Amino acid sequence: MIKLKIGDKAPDFKVKNQKGEIISLKDYRGKKVVLFFYPKASTPGCTMEAKNLRDNYQDLTTKGFEVVGVSADSEKRQLNFSLKNELPYNLLADEEKDVINSYGVWGPKKFMGREYDGIHRTTFVIDENGMIENIITKVKTKAHTEQILE
Repeated sequence: MIKLKIGDKAPDFKVKNQKGEIISLKDYRGKKVVLFFYPKASTPGCTMEAKNLRDNYQDLTTKGFEVVGVSADSEKRQLNFSLKNELPYNLLADEEKDVINSYGVWGPKKFMGREYDGIHRTTFVIDENGMIENIITKVKTKAHTEQILE
């Protein structure tokens, strides 16, 4: 699970977004980044979280934040999710789970008595210099922006 701590250097990455463009953490140097990992595009909890960040996107960018979502979904699924919900930020299609594993958010989960491996809904707030400023593991999907700005 998550081995990263507040104050650690955030692992860099290069992965395609929903439009097929290569996105790197280095692209965001000089800005704060809200890197949120979510289990699956278009599921109820993930949609609530994405819409909360969308609805507060202007407030976040005014405060110097860039928002980037990550899941193991395909580019096509990420694009459909983004278009359907009018998401103004990048969604990374980490099908190989390179970013997911480097941030330690893949692991055993339980749901309705069933155990399986999956993405743990987690958000990393990364400062302008690429250092982890905050890690949110108990994400409130309907009030996630408030958690980030606390």
